Amino acid sequence: MESGAVCDAEPGLLPEVASMLTALDSGFPDVTTLTARELRAIIRSRRAPLQWLPAMRDVRNLTVDGPGGPLPIRIYRPRHDASALQVIVFAHGGGFVFCDLDSHDEFCRAMAEGVGAVVVSVDYRLAPEHPAPAAHEDMYAALVWAAAHATEYGGDPAALVVAGDSAGGNLAATVALAARDQGGPPLAAQLLLYPVIDDDFDTESYRRYGTGYYNTAAAMRWYWQQYAPHGTADARLVPTRADTLAGLPPAVVITAELDPPCSSGDTYARLLAEAGVAVRHRRYDGLFHGFLTIPALAVTRTARAEIWEMVRAALPPDQNSPAHAPGGSAPAALPEIIRPSE
Repeated sequence: MESGAVCDAEPGLLPEVASMLTALDSGFPDVTTLTARELRAIIRSRRAPLQWLPAMRDVRNLTVDGPGGPLPIRIYRPRHDASALQVIVFAHGGGFVFCDLDSHDEFCRAMAEGVGAVVVSVDYRLAPEHPAPAAHEDMYAALVWAAAHATEYGGDPAALVVAGDSAGGNLAATVALAARDQGGPPLAAQLLLYPVIDDDFDTESYRRYGTGYYNTAAAMRWYWQQYAPHGTADARLVPTRADTLAGLPPAVVITAELDPPCSSGDTYARLLAEAGVAVRHRRYDGLFHGFLTIPALAVTRTARAEIWEMVRAALPPDQNSPAHAPGGSAPAALPEIIRPSE
């Protein structure tokens, strides 16, 4: 089914959203016909040049020790005058197969500025060359590193947040479980942006929006085949496989109505709440998978502001005090500033 027919039939769809969906659906490759290497090359070739917005106090590229070898990360420090900022350890989306530090550079800058937090973006290993749980293990290693080194870049090790969009939302959710179960760094919150929770392709949103809305059911099946060729009976891959969700940090769960994984994300928010976890859940009706990384959309700018406020509200009072907002003393300057590569 062609996307235009579906989008035109969807009641209440904003014109800018319909136009963007048409452009995305016609311009994004059919991942099921490509190898991972070919897909990454196409995605990179179509990426617009980085615009360095919004401006940061500084941005650093580092390589830390990871379970599979050197693990690249990028640290964003906003221009907020505070002695100790929250630290958001972020995993990018991309179906576990593509995207990188550069693909989400603008988004990480916007999040750092909007929340008033240091953001540590993680360039985890990609599938299928590195199947699950490699990405999960890299994200966990980055969290442990961030907790140990938070004060070196003006962060507060007692105000750690794991976050991610799409596949990165899966990694944030599973790492929150790992931190609880392995005695890892205590987390103040988790931010799950249209997370890929599981591989259930028979939910309402998969049935209704599996074609014609940019992210397709066929693509999602392909992504899971790359990431989990040996199955998903493991809480490091699917967080609902955990024995319990009790004891997890407060969660902000964002879903998009026109996204095939939407129903699973909505269900996960409900399951967290039923397990006693404080949950702030917002489903954005009339929007699609990945919309938060498209700042050209007016609805994206509005949604981002709402989400940043939800993240601040999810933090305990002593971790969301004026000391964590503009007004305090600035942290010590970091050494060399390394700009992201073009």
